[in-house]
Amino acid sequence: MRRFEERAIELVHAGHIFGGIHPYIGQEAIAAGTCAALREDDLITSTHRGHGHVLAKGADPARMMAEIAGRSTGLNAGRGGSMHAADFGIGILGANAIVGAAAPIATGAAWAARCAGSDRVVVTYFGDGAVSQGVVLETFNMAALWRAPVVFVCENNGFATTTRTADVVAGSITGRAEAFGIPAERVDGMDPEDVFAATSRAVARARREEGPTLLECVTYRYDAHHTWEHAARPRYRTAEEVQLGRVVDPLEVQGARIDADLRARIDADIEALLEAAVRFALESPHPDPATALDHLYADGTTARAGAI
Repeated sequence: MRRFEERAIELVHAGHIFGGIHPYIGQEAIAAGTCAALREDDLITSTHRGHGHVLAKGADPARMMAEIAGRSTGLNAGRGGSMHAADFGIGILGANAIVGAAAPIATGAAWAARCAGSDRVVVTYFGDGAVSQGVVLETFNMAALWRAPVVFVCENNGFATTTRTADVVAGSITGRAEAFGIPAERVDGMDPEDVFAATSRAVARARREEGPTLLECVTYRYDAHHTWEHAARPRYRTAEEVQLGRVVDPLEVQGARIDADLRARIDADIEALLEAAVRFALESPHPDPATALDHLYADGTTARAGAI
């Protein structure tokens, strides 16, 4: 995840990825820990900062890189881009650019799975900026009433874009879920094993049909909210604050737990994987403009020009 984001930022600066991205750098322990607790047939919904979730759930890095570069070989034929990547075949119902909008989608999917007699669990991610969105609070209410097998994962990185969470969130994030009778836990979002353990408990509870859980994973993003900051340089936090946030790096936390030689081999494998992914993306064609109206309807119907 870390190297994917760093390579993607390089492609943004080189002009190969239009519109920029929301880097996940610093928050990788959350995606890694939560997805490690899931089965292959479990589902996730993601956010505008979703590359890490999509990769951790098992998406092909080459096709993901092609997607955010707007190429026809991408996960969604270049139509979804950075903020709307999906891969239904491995349980990724999609990222969503609207703050908090993936929570009701996940809860609907969880309810559908339960009605079908499945013990599938759905994990949905959102940031601290989403906990004041009405749709998220409405979803808490529905999930609690229906005892839906959904795990709400709040990635609290301390900022809603450039606004400090402490300045705009009354009470506590866990308290908002608890008000609906949903068990909630505050987790060290910089340690993948802590995240894995908490998610495993929540997933087990959901499979037992005991209802939803909220995990507030406290983390810190090292890079920009969005790559536009690399040029605009908004002053909402100091370089000293970012440096302090880097003192605990999830890569170093987990890296220290494995043999140094093994870690070096993993790093080398990842470099080769990402080099191949970038090459695949850049060598892939852009979608044909003549197909712009394709893929709009689930049954394959193609819209008529001028009809939308």
